[in-house]
Amino acid sequence: MTEPGRNSPYRDRPVEENLDLFGRMRAGEFEDGSHVLRAKIDMASPNITMRDPVIYRIKRSGHYRIGDGWVIYPMYDFAHCLSDSIEKITHSICTLEFENNRPLYDWFVDELIEGPKPRQIEFARLNLTYTMLSKRRLIDLVEGALVSGWDDPRMPTVAGMRRRGYTPEAIREFCARIGVAKNDNLVDIALLEHCVREDLNERAPRAMAVLKPLKVIIDNYPEGQVENMECANHPQKPEMGTRKVPFSRVLYIDSDDFMENPPKKYKRLGPGREVRLRNSYVIRLASTVKDEVTGVVSELHCTYDPGTKNAPPSDGRKVEGVIHWVSAAHAIPATVRLYDRLFRVPDPAGAEGDFASLLNPGSLDVVSAYVEPGLAGAAPERRYQFERIGYFCVDMKDSLPERPVFNRIVSLRDSWAKIAADPAGK
Repeated sequence: MTEPGRNSPYRDRPVEENLDLFGRMRAGEFEDGSHVLRAKIDMASPNITMRDPVIYRIKRSGHYRIGDGWVIYPMYDFAHCLSDSIEKITHSICTLEFENNRPLYDWFVDELIEGPKPRQIEFARLNLTYTMLSKRRLIDLVEGALVSGWDDPRMPTVAGMRRRGYTPEAIREFCARIGVAKNDNLVDIALLEHCVREDLNERAPRAMAVLKPLKVIIDNYPEGQVENMECANHPQKPEMGTRKVPFSRVLYIDSDDFMENPPKKYKRLGPGREVRLRNSYVIRLASTVKDEVTGVVSELHCTYDPGTKNAPPSDGRKVEGVIHWVSAAHAIPATVRLYDRLFRVPDPAGAEGDFASLLNPGSLDVVSAYVEPGLAGAAPERRYQFERIGYFCVDMKDSLPERPVFNRIVSLRDSWAKIAADPAGK
């Protein structure tokens, strides 16, 4: 501003008249907007915030604690510094847009507070790729039912991150790595996901789950026989113990682990190919059964080598592929929510176009899956690594003992970066 501001015609009212009017404002005598209380500072200040700012206004709005019993409310700039002082805050950390307000913060503190005074310091806000952090926009998401609520696992809220399965340790590590800055920047969310993977890799017990079930019948396995396979809860941590996983003649494997016409480097199941079922036997594909209507393979018939239980084939043949499985007769039906990034553009706050059009249509995919029986009744918020798939958390609201619900925390690999770099898949 290059010119001084014009004084209010009421700027020089006597103190007694101001006190009377303020008391009547408090008593609810005036309509909203008819009176305000302003701080008398400096109408010639080059900083507009110092030109007699409003500090109290009349606002008839129900308060969540005291209802309609209060009709005047302080402005943020007035309440902020005083609450910091009352609560013995030494350093008030703000984002860069409050830099112009710091002189007003200091003026209120100097005029009204005796003794130690808080200090305001501004830093750049944390901006994450593929994430919206504006509270106004987050409200739009919730009120527009574009997400399921403030604790939707795709939301960048504490409640959302907790329900997603992010650990406090991973979030703290992420914050420690990015540090603080004075310049605005955009942090890649892949770093947060990397911190989550690192933390969960150390603490999450392993389990087997099949998200795209394909039935496998082992023709030469004794019908009715069940074996309990010994599986480590963590391959690098013997102290986490082992678990028994039932193995039977009919299994489910993931349909992605079978290909009818596989390329040369394919190491999973295909015609005439062998794979090892994790923690159990080597099997060979014998034949397939196709759906009569769709022509899609719906069932695989295999044979197993009884001498390969957790051991290489005795004749020295090499088996490179290892796939996960669950026993069809013992597996627990589960709902698995595959969460991805909520927005499809790296910087939704700065992108052009309709807000809703920036949302990623693939941010949630719900699938019916099977998990190993030991996961029945898993406690809410319990985290697991589903082998070869990713890290998952038992949903704290919707999971039931007879039908658990798992939220994907993060995949094992950053598949999004690979897709973004080569969308054509070349």
